[in-house]
Amino acid sequence: MSNIKEKIQNLADVYFQDTITNRRHLHQHPELSFEEYNTSAFIQQILRDLDIPFRLMANTGIVAEIKGDIPSDKVLALRADMDALPITEVEGRTYGSLNPGVMHACGHDVHTSSLIAVAKILNDLKGDLPGTIRFIFQPGEERLPGGASLMIKEGALKNPEPIGIVGQHVMPFLETGTVGFRSGKYMASCDELFMTIRGKGGHGAHPHQNIDPIAISAQIITALQQIVSRSADPRIPTVLSWGKIIGNGATNIIPEEVYMEGTFRTFDETWRAEAHEKMVKLAEGIADSMGASCDFEVRKGYPFLINEPEITEASRGFAEEYLGKDKVVELDLWPAAEDFSYYSQEISACFYRLGTGNKEKGIQSAVHTPTFDIDEDALKISIGLMSYIAFRYLSE
Repeated sequence: MSNIKEKIQNLADVYFQDTITNRRHLHQHPELSFEEYNTSAFIQQILRDLDIPFRLMANTGIVAEIKGDIPSDKVLALRADMDALPITEVEGRTYGSLNPGVMHACGHDVHTSSLIAVAKILNDLKGDLPGTIRFIFQPGEERLPGGASLMIKEGALKNPEPIGIVGQHVMPFLETGTVGFRSGKYMASCDELFMTIRGKGGHGAHPHQNIDPIAISAQIITALQQIVSRSADPRIPTVLSWGKIIGNGATNIIPEEVYMEGTFRTFDETWRAEAHEKMVKLAEGIADSMGASCDFEVRKGYPFLINEPEITEASRGFAEEYLGKDKVVELDLWPAAEDFSYYSQEISACFYRLGTGNKEKGIQSAVHTPTFDIDEDALKISIGLMSYIAFRYLSE
């Protein structure tokens, strides 16, 4: 396989600058979840130019295929997400967002431009390629119900079913030149919580005449943390966080109600369902005992992400072949969520991390922040490694 490795490395060099150009174009023209019309059109035109057949699904999603010239029934899927976030990017970048209030702050421009380049590399290598590569350009990763779930419903994993699926995600906390893998459970499930506490508002000087939803909300928030610290099995990582609390009173006005939004994340489906019931029952009980009412909605989101050991360990080995063992690290459990998890619940899946940070260049900002950026040198590794993993996995 040394010959294929060299060919892929050479092609990664050839398409490196082109990938930077495409990444910057996408970065300048970000689109929110399920609104990726121009992004989809951009990808479609490139696929047409390459004479790579594709079909549309989930409105803006694209599924393309390259069939190798060496006969094989194997099909391997590769996935990239396309959507951006409602974040205003810092000023001063020559390739900064031109869409006010929208930014590729999670690296999906990297994922998409990289998968385009992988399609170019593997298309050039069709004569050496056994089997079929399926390219999934997916909308709506950042918003429920998750574009992956829609792509699956519309047949992205059918006719025939792939033997596995591989995806990558930028990681600013890993230095450019390195990648990370983890077998088994990797990323958490993600549920959205919405709660309204209704009491009786009035003058802040006369709390005995009112039913204070702010005081009641404080007790509920504190009590709900007991579910994490006292009910959760310590072997099952669990996170409960509240990100929005609105109690629209004043210094001397107790409001009628308090509205809250939060997130619940864990790594076990049985405990997940049990925790939902416990949270609702506890919150409603506390509110009722204090004369208030509580509406508690749990919107079930993405499941936890499983990296199937066989494909993950194989991919890790291919990464060591391509980059060297010292450039491949073990990842920790990650409480963030990803709708790639839907694929991982259906077929064998490997979701790995691409190092995109560079301390010397000052590129260290976390994803989902206005200052997020990548070291673009990582793009050469991104396109070469994913191409090599795909080629090697089909060749096994």
